[in-house]
Amino acid sequence: MTGVFDGLLAEIAGVATVRRVGRVVETRRGLAEVTGLDAAAIGDRVLIHSRDGAAGGEVLRLSPGRCSVLPDASGDGMAIADRVELLGRAEIAPDDSWIGRIIDPAGQPLDGRPLLRGPRPRALRTPAPPAATRRRLGERLATGTAVFDTLLPLVRGQRIGLFAGSGVGKSSLLARFARGVAADVVVIALVGERGRELREFTERVLGAAGMARSVVVTATSDQSALMRRSCALTAMAVAEHFRDQGLHVLLLVDSVTRFAEAHREVALAGGEDGSLRGFPPSLNQAIMGLAERAGPGPQGAGDITAVFSVLVAGSDMEEPVADILRGVLDGHVVMDRRIAERGRFPAIDLLRSVSRSLPDAASEEENTLIAEARRLLGAYDRAELMIQAGLYAAGSDPLIDRAIEVWPRLDGFLAEPAPAEGVPGSFERLRACLAG
Repeated sequence: MTGVFDGLLAEIAGVATVRRVGRVVETRRGLAEVTGLDAAAIGDRVLIHSRDGAAGGEVLRLSPGRCSVLPDASGDGMAIADRVELLGRAEIAPDDSWIGRIIDPAGQPLDGRPLLRGPRPRALRTPAPPAATRRRLGERLATGTAVFDTLLPLVRGQRIGLFAGSGVGKSSLLARFARGVAADVVVIALVGERGRELREFTERVLGAAGMARSVVVTATSDQSALMRRSCALTAMAVAEHFRDQGLHVLLLVDSVTRFAEAHREVALAGGEDGSLRGFPPSLNQAIMGLAERAGPGPQGAGDITAVFSVLVAGSDMEEPVADILRGVLDGHVVMDRRIAERGRFPAIDLLRSVSRSLPDAASEEENTLIAEARRLLGAYDRAELMIQAGLYAAGSDPLIDRAIEVWPRLDGFLAEPAPAEGVPGSFERLRACLAG
């Protein structure tokens, strides 16, 4: 019977018999000034009891005799002398039974079924595993998509960025990963998504097969900045729970841009200056700290293979969020609206995309095929305006002649699902495209 009552015992253990209580003495700029919580620390969670009911909040600043609390909600209905309970550090207690479930950043179920706590709470903010103890990147993963099985390989423990504007098929590509990448568990963070899209994503885009091995953490766009920021942190804590059991976890975060925007709101409320195109100085550490927690685990643990999506307005890869994340990841995939508009999905711009698992992730022969495909696609890209304008004369350049010949086949290959043979079959298809 060992383990049968673990969830119930965890629920009982989580019930506090004593609460530290303070009072609201002032409200300003969306913050509540609270006295009586001398034991509070930065980042602690509180519960504010107002006339409209209880709402959560987070301690942002401390000063002698008082602390500044940012409420989860708008703060409407809050009044002087309202009771404020100190809950302690922000944490969550994941459990293996969460697979197949949809939860909010506080670990509460959103699918109408009860959800038990796991036996061991985990802080939402934890350091990455010590660098000296982490393993190297692992073996190449089958993804179910030909382009990632060949030209942009994904390996176990790799962290890649998916850079895309709105409406170019980003969510569909993430769902392909959730269904097709070889992993034990998939953890998906939907940060700041429209509320109507949750069921559409889980039921239609992700599907029953994808949901059966997934934990979905979501905070919709109408929720507070604290909840939207916590969504990515909660998903990472859930992924770490399964990683520490020796499992291979696929983490999909959609999107880091909304995580950064939520962090900006919280940081500005806490008194930081918006010095980096409106973002606070702490943004770098917030993004890098999140990304570094993913990747290969230490000896004896599993790995977290992560895909972080970034919304890039106007394909601006130099904007702060994209620039910070690109520098810390093991590869980036750029999706182009022009490619999507001509009907090729996934709309990946291969020439602007890089997998830093190469050349180690492929054999010598496979690397030769990858280099040849990139060389021909690059030649066609450089001559495309002349070709479309009718200014290029056949026979002027043998490389361009060959690029024109193979381009339709290569372009079609980038949209193909992986064949039943997996990675070897995808390379055979690539070889056939190059051979004619």
